[in-house]
Amino acid sequence: MITNQDRSGWFGASDISYIMGNFETATFKKWWLEKLDLNKNSFTNKVMRTGTNFEHKILDQFPEIEMDKQILIPELHLRVNYDGTYPDEIIEVKTYNYEKSFKVSKAYKEQVQVEMFAAKIYKAQIAAYGLTEGDYANYFAEIEPERLSHHPIEYDPEFIEKWLVRIKYLGECLTAGKMPRMEELNARKDNLPIL
Repeated sequence: MITNQDRSGWFGASDISYIMGNFETATFKKWWLEKLDLNKNSFTNKVMRTGTNFEHKILDQFPEIEMDKQILIPELHLRVNYDGTYPDEIIEVKTYNYEKSFKVSKAYKEQVQVEMFAAKIYKAQIAAYGLTEGDYANYFAEIEPERLSHHPIEYDPEFIEKWLVRIKYLGECLTAGKMPRMEELNARKDNLPIL
């Protein structure tokens, strides 16, 4: 598991809802200050801690998988941390409350799109593991394979084109140390080159 929690100066795949969202919200502005290293977000809770502690045990269910790989693409200010990878497939781990059904959210799909783009691996799945109340109290609990489900994600190049326009603009704003503006993005987005 990646131990450096400093998110300043880089965009990650899990930042997708901010990158693709509205730059004018208070939530975006707080996130942007973190990217500029002017604010630190150290929020964590029981659910997040438990998911992190179970991640490697879940990945152990995949034979010979490489864990905790990281790819940097400096020209995009992009730093992508992978849960698990094979040479031809990405495994993104998500945990959820086992009493509820798991749904692949739009944000999860888009996060995996960015992971595929950065790795140039165009096969991916979300490995979802249902946690019980007992798991939250016992990080040493064994993985029960029947609680693990697999959700393939197809690569979407049209989404990546839209994302590239936004991340390039945000990268320029990050370098300049200025607040991004939707009006500015909308005025110039068609003029930005696509990788």
